[in-house]
Amino acid sequence: MKKIKVNRYVKRYAYIIGGTAIYALGVNLFVTPMGYFSSGIVGTSQLIRAALSQYTNVKLPAGVDIAGILNMLFNIPLFILAYTSISRKVFFRTLVSLAVQTLIFSFVPVPKTPVIDNALTACLIGGIITGAGIGLVLQASGTGGGLDILGFYLTMKFKDFSLGKVSIAYNAVLYVFCAILFNVETAIYSIIYMVIFSLIIDRTHLQNIKSQVTVLGTTEKLPRIVTNQLGRGVTMWDGISAYTDNHKVIFTTVVSKFEVGEIRRIIDEIDPTAFMIVNEGVHIKGKYNSHL
Repeated sequence: MKKIKVNRYVKRYAYIIGGTAIYALGVNLFVTPMGYFSSGIVGTSQLIRAALSQYTNVKLPAGVDIAGILNMLFNIPLFILAYTSISRKVFFRTLVSLAVQTLIFSFVPVPKTPVIDNALTACLIGGIITGAGIGLVLQASGTGGGLDILGFYLTMKFKDFSLGKVSIAYNAVLYVFCAILFNVETAIYSIIYMVIFSLIIDRTHLQNIKSQVTVLGTTEKLPRIVTNQLGRGVTMWDGISAYTDNHKVIFTTVVSKFEVGEIRRIIDEIDPTAFMIVNEGVHIKGKYNSHL
């Protein structure tokens, strides 16, 4: 059991580090060389760096992209929020992700000529790669910092809070400044990249997909362990197999698609002969907490 927990721990942080590296490299290789801007705090840091370079006499350090350092500095208040108001696990996972981001954004050279010189293709490839990277981070119950942390905090405080609306409003202001400081074309292509990036995150962030799980097992321990380990409400009842006349413990619950794998793991450990039915993309009414 201890070995399984260690393996899950290692796998979680491997996802966070690997996903963050994919995201940051995707930005450096496909987005930044085209002169486009990412969204959220990263985009804000890039915009400040570009404005300092173009409109001021500030001499930026050679060999270091200050956008990565600015991104880390802007996240410090959000780190404090994560540590004090959300959870220490979120804090440490975000810290790891931001450390990887800072190293890559700051010290991995941005190509002087774009890897892909076609604007739409660069937005498409960049959005797919960076969205998949952050999707891996979110699958591992981590965050990339920035608006993610703020969104998790506000979701805990306000029942009907929508991170999507806040993100859209924030990025709308960001890209208005982008159009004013640079040009409308840069802002438009940056928006196209952001849309593709967001769509890919939605497809890879399994916690966003609700699934109904119904299990026919042989022991009452199984649904209780699912409740204790996942913190999900479970409805259970007794049944009889028409084929074997054996007693069955039946339970149903709604979880994220990510948590379906956790239930499968519990079944393999506790009741390997149990029968599990999964319906993805269900719509629910009532209390349902989106777990990180």
